Amino acid sequence: MTTTTRKTTKYSSFLPEERLPNWIKPSIGNATQLEKVQKLVKENRLHTICEEGRCPNRGECYAAGTATFLLGGSICTRSCAFCQVEKGKSPEKVNIFEAEKVANAVQVLNLKYVVLTAVARDDLPDHGASLFTTTMDAIRSLNPGVAIEVLTPDFWGGNNKDNVEKQRERLKLVLSANPICFNHNLETVKRLQREVRRGATYQHSLNLLKFAREIDPKIPTKSGIMLGLGEKFHEIIQTLKDLRKVDCQYLTIGQYLRPSLAHIPVSHYWSPTKFNDFAEIANGLGFKKVNSGPLVRSSYHAKETLD
Repeated sequence: MTTTTRKTTKYSSFLPEERLPNWIKPSIGNATQLEKVQKLVKENRLHTICEEGRCPNRGECYAAGTATFLLGGSICTRSCAFCQVEKGKSPEKVNIFEAEKVANAVQVLNLKYVVLTAVARDDLPDHGASLFTTTMDAIRSLNPGVAIEVLTPDFWGGNNKDNVEKQRERLKLVLSANPICFNHNLETVKRLQREVRRGATYQHSLNLLKFAREIDPKIPTKSGIMLGLGEKFHEIIQTLKDLRKVDCQYLTIGQYLRPSLAHIPVSHYWSPTKFNDFAEIANGLGFKKVNSGPLVRSSYHAKETLD
């Protein structure tokens, strides 16, 4: 196996990095639709995780009538080492017209399935929970038939016991708007959480998914993990089991792709066959539906995942 060694100290535990395999072939999708969405987003000063995260599937998703809007601005209060979203600066002032602009964009683009996500807003009293509810209300007022999935941060801040109840309250607010699915990504295995997901923890994320099932069992839950950060086979299986213990019902598994040299290197590219194997194992554990493949992302084929 050919490897490339990079001189660095920040991510020394992740070296060496493998070369990009030939099965990593991003979907181009419909170029006209891609340009249309990008123009609308820019003109209205909106943000999508599709663009901010440089998702390799965004052209295909736009053409299929699906998009993932990023609420709360484009600057995150967390500093996750894998994520392309801008971080490390003071968060942006909340745009009071954001919900209305997103609703208008959904109407103009004739979207049928919308995913709402957000940067972490630990600076806000409700950690951004109300951003989801106001945007869902605005979308439905203009587009009654649109299905809305939410992909939220963990709504956690600090380490005192009161935060458990605060986390539940923020989650309860989001679920009160009745999204078609509640999604929160675990991202990686337990051992790698500290370095990969700065500011988040494995248990806080599992608790959030557990609380969602307790608060409103009618709303299905979903989570996603990335492979290629140095995880072992048995750690992946344990992660799947941990998700099922909190009754997580839908799952996405994708390959981590390094956004830039400032991000964590890829430790390993798992083959498409292995992704199929993980899907088979996950189905055997009781997940209702699993979307697993090198280019699968949390919102990729989101509507089909729930069908």
